Amino acid sequence: MTKTELIENIAEDIRIQHLRATNKADLAAFLDSLAAVTTRALLADDSVPLPGLGKLSTSQRAARSGRNPATGESIEIPARRVPHFSPSKMLKDAL
Repeated sequence: MTKTELIENIAEDIRIQHLRATNKADLAAFLDSLAAVTTRALLADDSVPLPGLGKLSTSQRAARSGRNPATGESIEIPARRVPHFSPSKMLKDAL
């Protein structure tokens, strides 16, 4: 699904579920703001609740050894923080 398709689906769902018309430009601005706010929260090591979907947070990935697939050479992969999504029970049950 592309961003445009997502915006169109959300606009249609709001029209049907909530009997309201929404501006697609406002929905696009909302999605852009959601991404910016989420990024800032994760950089601050906060979690971001997404009601009905789950929670975004960060976790620490330990340093480890890896192998370059092109050369077979052993390399060290440094430790880093990675985003982590925990689905809600409602989403798990729906799937």
